[in-house]
Parts: sequence; C-alpha cells; structure tokens
Amino acid sequence: QVQLVESGGGLVQPGGSLRLSCAASGSFFSINAMGWYRQAPGKERESVAIITRGGSTNFADSVKGRFTISRDNAKNTVYLQMNSLKPEDTAVYYCNAKILIPGSSRFEDYWGQGTQVTVSS
Repeated sequence: QVQLVESGGGLVQPGGSLRLSCAASGSFFSINAMGWYRQAPGKERESVAIITRGGSTNFADSVKGRFTISRDNAKNTVYLQMNSLKPEDTAVYYCNAKILIPGSSRFEDYWGQGTQVTVSS
C-alpha cells in the first residue's frame, strides 16, 4: 500500500510564502513524475507544477516565477515552495505521484489527501 502524506498548508498573507511537502511511503518499486495540483472553490482542478524523476519541471503560467518544485528521491519527497503568494492562489493543494508498485506493470497515479492554502490579509 502506498500513501502520500502532505504538510505545510495554512493561512498566509499576500506576498508571503509557504512550503508544501509530500512524502511517499509504503511498498513500491519506483516513483516517476511527482507534482502538485490545486482546486479552488467552484473551479476545476488544475496542474500547478510537475517534476520528473530526473528533475525536469513544468509550471502553470499563473505561478511561473513565483513557485518552485523540487524533490528528494532518497526521501521519496516532493516539495512546492510558494513565494509571492496571491489571493488567487487560495485552493486545496493535492500531491500527485506516478508510482510502480509490486505486482503491477505500469505506473499509476496516487494522490495525497489535500492541504488547504489560504492567502488573505
């Protein structure tokens, strides 16, 4: 069984920063891409940032220059450093990882429970 545990969400003022962490644990062979998604009230879930096993990254246009995604493969952990936060960044943020588990021949998507990020003065 694989579990993604997120931490770091909370309330922050506009212009502030937060750092989200997501650690994968359980029984698995390999983790491929990891990423962060978010969903604001009344809106569809959107991709925020992804990072491949080798470190290639992709960001949503709305967060480019403000957010940074990184990972520590030894710790099976992905991070999202969020700077210059804006009220429109308010959303539930979900960690995602593509993971190969024993008995499977394909990588499958796993999700964290979600963590609330609220940007407000």
